Amino acid sequence: MNALQQLKQYTTIVADTGDFESIARYQPADATTNPSLILQASQLPQYADIVKKSIAAAKSQDSNLDNQLLICLDQLSVTFGIEILKIIPGRVSTEVDARLSFDTIATINKARRIIKMYEKEGFDRERILIKIASTWEGIKAAEILEKEGIRCNLTLLFSKIQAIACAEAGARLISPFVGRILDWYKKEQNFVSNDASIDPGVTSVIEIYNYYKKFGYQTQVMGASFRNTGEIIELAGCDLLTISPVLLSQLELMTLDVERKLSTEIANQTNIKRIEINENTFRWLLNENAMATEKLAEGIRKFAADLQLLEKFLTPQFA
Repeated sequence: MNALQQLKQYTTIVADTGDFESIARYQPADATTNPSLILQASQLPQYADIVKKSIAAAKSQDSNLDNQLLICLDQLSVTFGIEILKIIPGRVSTEVDARLSFDTIATINKARRIIKMYEKEGFDRERILIKIASTWEGIKAAEILEKEGIRCNLTLLFSKIQAIACAEAGARLISPFVGRILDWYKKEQNFVSNDASIDPGVTSVIEIYNYYKKFGYQTQVMGASFRNTGEIIELAGCDLLTISPVLLSQLELMTLDVERKLSTEIANQTNIKRIEINENTFRWLLNENAMATEKLAEGIRKFAADLQLLEKFLTPQFA
């Protein structure tokens, strides 16, 4: 078996793309999208009909252009999600507007709207994961949504303190960003190594995974934002890994032996101290982690910027 086939024995593979052809080719269990991926996909000729239908739906619901754009963004995300759900057997992650990352109530309302749009088209909410940034406000929104049966994927996660708060809130899934953690250490601390086992993004996910399993949390860990196949192979055994088509292709061509690196049995042997979480502790420990603070803020800005670019792309088409 190739490396990808072996990896699937230990870990649920998720496609990190909005491209239907790539999803169909690699046959992942789940798929994730985000504003950047939706922006890329929306500009491809083969998805022009989806864009047109989303614009038409937005126009039919409101006469104000600003409102139409917001409706269209939701419609695009959901329509891409629906097409993905027709291909995969599992779940699709659809992201809440990043500009709501510090507004708990607005995040809850947006998530409810997205779920209703899926349910209107006949898709059960258990197949949808609402992606929310791992701010304190986002985590509190997820806590309420989970109690309503709306499953959440807490994204832009860069630290154990964020992960613990998400688990305490009962989030279904978290997405720690492996590659972006590595990016920070390369830039700020001149980290250089080809050994993926000491990659700071990899070690961060292992630490979170072991903490969850050691203390019996049900929240799933989905490693995300990979820079190379070495990072992926070092996380074999993680609950889920969301991987771009480029890296999926590389794994498919690799023939090395893939061994399980993460498991509940291994986690139970670790010596880990439990951390009690409240808002003050969360904000202080996140503030003390320069990497996590900076990458969280940067990620929110980047997703918000891509939403603005998508609005600029769509605006002329409303005329």
